[in-house]
Amino acid sequence: MVVFDPLDLARWCGGQWLPHAPENILTVIHDTKKVTPGALFVALRGARFDGHDFVAQAAGAGAVAALISRSRLAGLQKVGIPLLVVEDSAQALKELAAGYRVKLGLSVVGVTGSTGKTTVKEMIACLLATTLSTARTKGNWNNEIGLPLSILAMPPASQVAVLELGISHPGEMAPLCAIARPDWGVITNVGPVHMEFFSSIEAIAREKGELLKSLPANGIAVLSRDEPHEALLRACAPGRIITTSVHGDIEADYRLVFADRQTGDCRVEDCVGGGVHSFRLPLPGAHNRSNALLAIAVARGFGVSWDQIAAAFAHFTGQPMRWEQTKAGGVTFINDAYNANPVSMLAAISTFREMAVLKRKWLLLGDMLELGTSAVDAHLAVGRSLREGTWAGLITVGTLGKHIAAGAMAAGVPAEQVHSCETLESSVEMLRNCIAPGDAVLVKASRGKHLDEVVVRLSAMLSKD
Repeated sequence: MVVFDPLDLARWCGGQWLPHAPENILTVIHDTKKVTPGALFVALRGARFDGHDFVAQAAGAGAVAALISRSRLAGLQKVGIPLLVVEDSAQALKELAAGYRVKLGLSVVGVTGSTGKTTVKEMIACLLATTLSTARTKGNWNNEIGLPLSILAMPPASQVAVLELGISHPGEMAPLCAIARPDWGVITNVGPVHMEFFSSIEAIAREKGELLKSLPANGIAVLSRDEPHEALLRACAPGRIITTSVHGDIEADYRLVFADRQTGDCRVEDCVGGGVHSFRLPLPGAHNRSNALLAIAVARGFGVSWDQIAAAFAHFTGQPMRWEQTKAGGVTFINDAYNANPVSMLAAISTFREMAVLKRKWLLLGDMLELGTSAVDAHLAVGRSLREGTWAGLITVGTLGKHIAAGAMAAGVPAEQVHSCETLESSVEMLRNCIAPGDAVLVKASRGKHLDEVVVRLSAMLSKD
């Protein structure tokens, strides 16, 4: 259980308690719906709301104090709970997290990348938890708000924390690293993600590389030798580098020498400690095998045995909407709709192509967002990739999704197997009329398109039939 000393909090963020400090604080919350007794409510300003307007509501829900910006003090002096007054509440939240991270004195593993961040974070935490008290980022709370809140939720007995660091604009990584102060830096990959805000993929690689630049001299970087920008990233690391590869003929510290695509059985050569070791990976796809190697590299660095690694992977489960398989009416739905970009879209399609199903395979694909001027070409490329594989049909949703359809037909997918829908409702109706027991459906698009709702609606319909 976390118990914060209010005087520590004030010192970390340079704030002032008015009219006095509370006795203790048990948690730090920014959402009034999640306020629990003993909470410090952090009043943050957003594009469409201002948390200062909800301080009284938080107090009524059990908050014992509120962190506020000085400019709003005059209207909040009568809310009935102590106020921690700072110049800027958003900046103060970061400072609270940085102070608490230093107080804990634990080891921190920072994880970033264009895709696979959350999966690798969860894998690393799963493996480390076999021997160490391990904290981790909540879900994908990886930005300037989520990261501090995740750190402030870490139990004081934690020996290591695995923290996900996510960016979408230039200049965002260094401030996150200043909060997390990582001892390890893991980069999953670099790809054309958030291209609306970056000038090139190399610019994205340099931004990701800020994680490695933030490591101390004795810090450890973990990189995949399969990453095209590995040389650029390697140059960012100040100290030791541990490498991985899913190709048995590439020199790396940990390299995959065997993988059964259907069973998940894998063998890895340990070029550091010696020997070839086996485990079964419950998540399919070459991208997840690469993710697993990065997690293994970290775990071995912390002394986790190969037997412990195999046992932990045997019980590992993925996160919601990341290759989440459900069945309804004899149809298998693969909900991979948490998010999408060109790298993850192609990886999901490749994995689905390898997957054994009883009857037919259907694709429901939607818009990939934040790609800027490269959006049309990226969607056309996804469509062209469908020339390989046996598909019962392709259904696209959204304006950009139409370019996936166009690319598929240009690559030779028969026009009668390709359908473009304007809305979720029409895609639900289209699929319902097409699928049959024994079929499988891959559902993927950017989170903003809400394609996961198609799975929910169709599952409900099929369960009633």
